[in-house]
Amino acid sequence: MTGMKQIEKFLKKQTSTLTRSRVDKDGFFPGTLKRRPSASKILPFLKDAVPGNDSPSPKDEFSPDIGCLENKWADTDDELTSPSLSSGEMSPNGSTLSSKLWHFSDTPENIVDHILEGLMEVPKNGTDTEILLDDFLLTHSVFMPTDKLLQVLHKQYCASESEKAENSNKGYLELKKQKVLKVTVDWAEKCKDLLLEDETAVKLLKDLNTIARKDLQLYPSLNDEISRLQHMVETVEYRPPEDCSCLRKKQVKPLFRHFSRTDICLQQREPLRGTDEIFCRIYATDHSYVTIKSRLSASVQEIVLSVAEKLQHCEEESKEPVHKNLLLVAIRSSGEKTMFRLDEDSVFTTLGVNTHLFACTKESVESLVPPPAVERLSHEGPEINETNVGEMANQITAFDWELLNCVHELELIHYVFRNESIRRRTANLELVLQRCSEVQHWVATEILMCERLGKRVQILKTFIHMAALCKEKQNLFSFFAIIMGLCNAAVSRLCLTWEKLPAKCKKLFQKFESLTDPSRNHKTYRDTIARMKPPLIPFVPLLLKDMTFIHEGNKTFLNQLVNFEKMHMVASAVRTLRKYRSSPLNLESDSAANHIQIKAYIRQLHVIDNQQLLYDLSYRLEPKDP
Repeated sequence: MTGMKQIEKFLKKQTSTLTRSRVDKDGFFPGTLKRRPSASKILPFLKDAVPGNDSPSPKDEFSPDIGCLENKWADTDDELTSPSLSSGEMSPNGSTLSSKLWHFSDTPENIVDHILEGLMEVPKNGTDTEILLDDFLLTHSVFMPTDKLLQVLHKQYCASESEKAENSNKGYLELKKQKVLKVTVDWAEKCKDLLLEDETAVKLLKDLNTIARKDLQLYPSLNDEISRLQHMVETVEYRPPEDCSCLRKKQVKPLFRHFSRTDICLQQREPLRGTDEIFCRIYATDHSYVTIKSRLSASVQEIVLSVAEKLQHCEEESKEPVHKNLLLVAIRSSGEKTMFRLDEDSVFTTLGVNTHLFACTKESVESLVPPPAVERLSHEGPEINETNVGEMANQITAFDWELLNCVHELELIHYVFRNESIRRRTANLELVLQRCSEVQHWVATEILMCERLGKRVQILKTFIHMAALCKEKQNLFSFFAIIMGLCNAAVSRLCLTWEKLPAKCKKLFQKFESLTDPSRNHKTYRDTIARMKPPLIPFVPLLLKDMTFIHEGNKTFLNQLVNFEKMHMVASAVRTLRKYRSSPLNLESDSAANHIQIKAYIRQLHVIDNQQLLYDLSYRLEPKDP
């Protein structure tokens, strides 16, 4: 739970005075998780719900899978301020959108009517209506399940026939059908391959496509929209042959660090989906393990069954099937345990950097201990202070960009509004957040594993230089992570090391600290990123914080009607990520002779994420004053 508290303290509005004093580590080691550690619950301030929110509040504890920012970022009594997002959003042509267009509450069905009517008057209010449609398509899952949305669109399309008797205006009916198809296809294109995981939605799309094609002769202007719909149906229906060896190779994807091989980690990252198969190690109490292949979205019960089968348990040996006696437990390097329920799913994406899964009986849970910690990590990659720092910053930025581009816009919505009906679809976002944790711990690990003072100072200088290069490349994600790693209390307490740092480096580091200063709602960071043009990599946790403030500070429903102004603000935040990714990232060509080695090293960092162990290493380097 350590990292979660640290990221919480970082993301809250705090004092700009950042002192390097060690605090009582027990102050940020909360108790055992109630349910499961989850990188998808990376923002602990979600627990501090703003009064008046009627949405379901998360009941789970939050995981320590990101962040090692220490208590030097102390909480203050300053009031948290919400992000500057409002209905007065600027349209692409520079005009201010009509604020009253979003100041309404209505039923989901009436909102669909409202959007269709607006689309039929596009020449009059084109830009506003398109943004309204985008707001709806991004956020509809919060208040209107997918199957309900498609049923309403299906009904709207067919209702045009009943209106025909009352309205002899064929052009009106044809236009309405066209706009219904537009909304449907725009939604399908926004979902993209997420549709592959929703058989009900695919069936409803196919049904609407069949009905619409019958109308083509009567309404020829529907041709373009029907062609788009037909293409989407063919896309989601297509399945390569089961015996295709290339399919099997593509489906089994690397997840986090499990079975990371150089040839795999060098491959371009692809978005993870619940149907993808991954490899994972499941340990026994004696630290032996079995390797299973499982769907990313598999339930705990399915995982346990696979483990039981792999272990070749015979049900005859027990009065009950052996798998009924097995539990799945996650153990962090610090020894914290999380026991999963059999009906939970998608647990692989909840694992921390050095978290291991154990299958054991209930009686064995208390005796479980994590695999032995390795203090001296074997460096398969180059020495940090002897490496081409520019190439390393290039590879860090390239990998961050790959991870960020795997994140679907809807994952941001599903993440913030996570509940029992919205889960499974945030694996790629969780990978990004895990990467933040990984880079922070990597910085601390490299410094604290170095015993020689002079070399340690050189590593410190190298990381400050690396942060500067990341900022120059508009990679504020790793820039923040590196600075937060340098601010780890186990690192910041190394007075002798920091004293040896050249004055120029100290001044640069202080400048970087001011950029990460969270005071005034991270004003310095926001001013900096506002001056940047795409492509850029934002500090994703702060974007999620903004969306969380919107969610927790505004009711989703007002008198049982959807508060669409809130939906507009949430969608506006999502569009900021769309803007950041709107241009391709072009980095300098590989200049280092060992760029392949550097690339492999950056993509499979070996880190210590046990804060107590980091403290032990720190005190070994520079003991406490007597």
